[in-house]
Amino acid sequence: MRPSEDQAYAISAAEARRSFNAAARHYHAFAILQRTIADRLLESFEALRIKPARSLDLGSGAGYGALRLRQRFKKSRVLQLDLSEDMLREARRKTGKTARFFSRDHFLCADAVSLPLADQVIDLVFSNAMLQWRPAPDAIFAELRRVLKPGGLFVFSSLGPDTLRELRESWRAVDDHPHVHAFLDMHDIGDALIRNGLADPVLNTEHLTLTFRDPRRLMRDLKNTGAANINAGRRRSLTGKRRWQRMLQRYEAWRADGVLPATFEVIYGHAWALGTPFGDKAARPISLAALRRGPQKRGRPD
Repeated sequence: MRPSEDQAYAISAAEARRSFNAAARHYHAFAILQRTIADRLLESFEALRIKPARSLDLGSGAGYGALRLRQRFKKSRVLQLDLSEDMLREARRKTGKTARFFSRDHFLCADAVSLPLADQVIDLVFSNAMLQWRPAPDAIFAELRRVLKPGGLFVFSSLGPDTLRELRESWRAVDDHPHVHAFLDMHDIGDALIRNGLADPVLNTEHLTLTFRDPRRLMRDLKNTGAANINAGRRRSLTGKRRWQRMLQRYEAWRADGVLPATFEVIYGHAWALGTPFGDKAARPISLAALRRGPQKRGRPD
């Protein structure tokens, strides 16, 4: 009996951990998209006047986001938390022995749905391209609401349902097994934020397109960033040369100007923990589209 669609697209913590552990050693060399998204997400801080004492990089991976947070908030203690112990080892290695001795960073291997942190101890949660790899955002958002101080800020990016649409449609011509993750819609994320006490959510999307000469290069890049097919309903046997060739032929229909596109729908957002944000220097939420129009003065939320 075939599993239901929800069951077919389920991702377990154990599978996610194995996939990212396997990718940790080569992650930095292939994570160009993830760094690009992180840099764009960090633009939001240009208009958010916050001075977090404690920051949490949720799904910190090999440490790029934490590095940028340290550069922006030099007095903040940064906690890097990831499900993959090998990713955290890479992050620690990149800091160097001297930097680690004097570092204000801390490293914690844990699942976002069960944070080993006390209540109301974090001022800022930063999460780049992690949410799509864990099921049911309600469990994560409830935990964030618990650990954030009143008025604390959650800034995040995730991938939306248009992500890898070319690859998804090419595989659909071959079989009905899931080959691409079922990414959450922006509106579903916004609703889940509100349900769990994270107020005034502001979300925006953009589409980024990477190009490849050969779809095998796309598959290699996905594998080396931990984004391999780990859906519960994936085909457990070998794909087989015939199926693989049929998928490649289907993908060729997308070729233009000698290259094949891979679309990524990126969702950016932020929301506040209920309470008085950061004393008298609170900031009113604004969309990332507005940020690109230039700096704006920020006032206390209504």
